[in-house]
Amino acid sequence: MSPKPRTLRQSLTARAKDRARKGAHAAVHGAWEWIQRQGEITPRTPGRRRFGYLGEGACIGFPVGSIYGEPWISIGDHTLVGTHVTISAGFVPGLDLGPDLVVRIGGSCSIGRGTHIVGHQSIVIGDDVFTGPNVYITDQNHTYGDLHTPIGRQWPENNPVEIGDGCWIGTGAIILPGTRLGRNVAVAGGAVVRGTFPDHAVIGGVPAKVLRSHDKENGWQPPLRGTPLMSLDELAALSVDGLAGLQILQDKLREEAG
Repeated sequence: MSPKPRTLRQSLTARAKDRARKGAHAAVHGAWEWIQRQGEITPRTPGRRRFGYLGEGACIGFPVGSIYGEPWISIGDHTLVGTHVTISAGFVPGLDLGPDLVVRIGGSCSIGRGTHIVGHQSIVIGDDVFTGPNVYITDQNHTYGDLHTPIGRQWPENNPVEIGDGCWIGTGAIILPGTRLGRNVAVAGGAVVRGTFPDHAVIGGVPAKVLRSHDKENGWQPPLRGTPLMSLDELAALSVDGLAGLQILQDKLREEAG
């Protein structure tokens, strides 16, 4: 049997419910966008006063993760910190960590959503460093030498971390105490990194090792595949053009995949 046709009253009721749902949807999302804008921490909001330094044009997205030890945290000019990012100095809020900064993030960086930067002695992140989501960076680990004490209760060890200018750290990578990355190092997603790595290298794996590197005589080894879609100058020009520039880049990538 075919379903009975709707009565006029049923049709009007269904339309009213649909309009109400669309209105509620728009109101909820509009309110959430407003809350996110108001919750951001920028140099023009009261939250800036807690930080050792929060640079011009910097922004910490809302909702934030756990942020404490702000007087020992410095975030450079025009650095963008995604939502749900944890940046901490010290074990808990309220500790006196001495005269020196503990976590220093340079200028024009982009810290991906859900990333954790947990400092106790010294984490230095250079300028123009980008991370994917859910990266973990720490300068402290627990020890395990005492056979009779739970590892979580043993005295931790600190070892400073340095991440050079221009590095890219892929999604889910873990940067362990004692790591020192040179300039423009690409870290593969999911890598577990400890040790010292040179400028202009690609590293990945568990534990991470050098997968590709650059030297002045031979260039990239192993060689890069293909040629870039555009020069660095052209790419920089597109980035200044905002959304229009990104659309041009997207079109070029589509043509390349072709």
